[in-house]
Amino acid sequence: MNLDSSNIRGKLYFTVIFLPVMTAITLFFITFSACSPHIKSRQNTIADPVLPLEVFPAKAYHEKGTMKFKKGAFGSAIKNWIKSEKLFQEQGKTEKQSMVLVELSQAYQAVGLNKNARESLEEALILAENSGNRHHQAIVLAHLGNQHTLLGNQHQAEQELLRSLRLSKGLDKPGLEASILNNQGNLLLAGGKHPDAVQAYTESIKLSESGSSPLLTITAQINCASAYLKNSQTQMAKALLDKALENLKPLEDSYFKSFGLINAGLAYQDLGKKKFPSENIFLLHCHDIFIQAGEIARRLDDHRSISYALGYAGQLYEREQRYEEALQLTRSAIFSAQKVYAPESLYKWQWQAGRILKQLNNIEDAVSAYRRTIFALQSIRYEMDNCHDIQQASFRKIAGSICFEMVDLMLQLSKTVKDPKKNGDLLIEARDVIELLRVYELRNYFKDDCVDIGGFETINLDTISKTAVVIYPVLLEERTELLVSLPSGLKQFTIPVGLETMTREIRQFRKKLEKRTTWEFLPHARKLYNYLIRPVEPDLFLIKADTLIFVPSGPLRTVPMAALQDGKKFLIHKYATAITPGLNLIDPSPINRKDLKILALGITQASQGFPPLPEVASELENISRLFSSKLLLNQDFLISNMEKELKKEEFNIVHIASHGQFQGDVNRTFVLAFDEKLTMDTLDKYAGFLQFRKKPLDLLALSACESAAGDDLAALGMAGVAVKAGARSALASLWFINDMATSLLIKQFYLQIKNPSVSRARALQQAQLSLVDDPRFGHPGYWSPFLLINSWL
Repeated sequence: MNLDSSNIRGKLYFTVIFLPVMTAITLFFITFSACSPHIKSRQNTIADPVLPLEVFPAKAYHEKGTMKFKKGAFGSAIKNWIKSEKLFQEQGKTEKQSMVLVELSQAYQAVGLNKNARESLEEALILAENSGNRHHQAIVLAHLGNQHTLLGNQHQAEQELLRSLRLSKGLDKPGLEASILNNQGNLLLAGGKHPDAVQAYTESIKLSESGSSPLLTITAQINCASAYLKNSQTQMAKALLDKALENLKPLEDSYFKSFGLINAGLAYQDLGKKKFPSENIFLLHCHDIFIQAGEIARRLDDHRSISYALGYAGQLYEREQRYEEALQLTRSAIFSAQKVYAPESLYKWQWQAGRILKQLNNIEDAVSAYRRTIFALQSIRYEMDNCHDIQQASFRKIAGSICFEMVDLMLQLSKTVKDPKKNGDLLIEARDVIELLRVYELRNYFKDDCVDIGGFETINLDTISKTAVVIYPVLLEERTELLVSLPSGLKQFTIPVGLETMTREIRQFRKKLEKRTTWEFLPHARKLYNYLIRPVEPDLFLIKADTLIFVPSGPLRTVPMAALQDGKKFLIHKYATAITPGLNLIDPSPINRKDLKILALGITQASQGFPPLPEVASELENISRLFSSKLLLNQDFLISNMEKELKKEEFNIVHIASHGQFQGDVNRTFVLAFDEKLTMDTLDKYAGFLQFRKKPLDLLALSACESAAGDDLAALGMAGVAVKAGARSALASLWFINDMATSLLIKQFYLQIKNPSVSRARALQQAQLSLVDDPRFGHPGYWSPFLLINSWL
């Protein structure tokens, strides 16, 4: 594609596309919504009546808010509409108050505040239902259905939209019915029902055309084109986009028009990605559309939209590898986003600047751009976590990409820095970025912003243990970096093995390790040892290390490091091992062995479709002989009894010997009680009084749980269970193993725990070695899946 910037550079400097990260909505005829800056043509429409405004100053505030919204000044619109809504409330004008709340929800959506938008709509619905006005109820329900679509609540969205459609029948409001059908199309598209979505959008187009609602028609046309593209019907998509573009031309300048243009432009980009003939022609067409949308934004002095126009224009130049021009446009996009504080676009353009600077080989400035990207991204994490769009990556994936790209650059830069202090600072910052990502991952998995509420200061190993070493494996596309936290500081090791090769070895290692009748896993165990341990061995020998704490990511979470082998010995022969989702999530305290009390729970009988665990009885009896314990077995192991005991007494350890499964979906993760499943939601209930009591829970032991092979998220859930439960540490198994082997290992573990001089990690190491020496259970498939999580002391 040849983008001739000689004729347009001056214009581009002031132009943009508006595609709000969370969502953007038009007020009177259409509602555009997006869960991310890439949402493109998935727009929502609701035909809203013009609100009668006889009351001053409520009328003045409302009119001012409307004017600001049309110009894309959403913050000002929100301020004015809040004042208007309060005044209507004071005057008892409930119908007007209800409609202002609907409009207010659109402004909240436009800046990504979906929670505020939903709350406004819920309040509006109560007022509309109390008024008995079917028209207003239908409007509010349609908006509310759209909100649930955005949040991924498909069942609720479907119910709200169906109620709205039923109420709209017989009202002779074709625009309203068309709006609801458009939003139904969005719901169907989100659910992957592309042909059904096309049908809903097509009906919406027909009704909107009969109701003389041009913006609504255009919105449905662009949305329908997106559905056609999903269904690989490129010719139909192009025809609709051409119509939408033609319909946009005669409209007067407004935020709505520029937004429609940008969505059309991005949809044309999608046509090119579908390998449509003459792809370059489509890209040039997109470029021209972006310029037109940007010019409208410039005339309206809409800096938020200017940011998008410049950013997407810069993206086109980046795609064409014209990096200098791309950087100029991207920096201008950043400036415009900063003027109106639009973090939903700012993070995107800072990220783009970082990528471009990397291509220009300006690594130091690229790292600075990535720092600013993460800062902007943090401010919108909640909204991205709670926004659903099948076309877009989740916050976790976006944050993961940004963090790893930044760490990659920082570790490249550190190799060129000769100043030891600057080098050390870069390595510390790289580690801190990894730690930040781990926190995000846990919050996202458990769907809990407070899961890390008990986070701690960065640990100084030199003050805690001079023989413990923390290893951060960073799996990058072309290489693996090991960040090793020694008592003397951080050290970097580079291994020329990329992500694909490393992942393949890890998957094979896990698969063959579970086959306890063969030793086929050994070649993979030795390769992984050579990748992850051997480069560090001289330093480990020098400080006489006895414990290795791994902070694994991705596929490495699914395998036990203890089973890596140097050709003669397993890693467990040399070192005690532990894992943690993040070093900053550790409370580095040893077990309080004074007056140690254990709550021991288990099931020996078949229950809820799971097989019996006959050795559990002896496992729990052994614990009871060693420590003061409260035992709840079989029918006594009820959720209510467990809660009662935890409230009544401050146990140091909770040991659960029952089936458990960790899944990639936290809602399917559980531990089996006799009467029901102990879910993460239930665990969350207990976490409150476990986290904030005088004596924190030292250990949560789950002796019969398992996670699915190859499911990195399931392994993340297991690694985070101690944090979630408010426990200093956890003991859990990656896969279910022989009942007798488990009982023997657990007995040895608690025998070691009884010794005050033995750490948790050393206790597990000795227990595992006791099975290594047992001819029945010497295969690592029996002993290695047990992991110590978090505090190893």
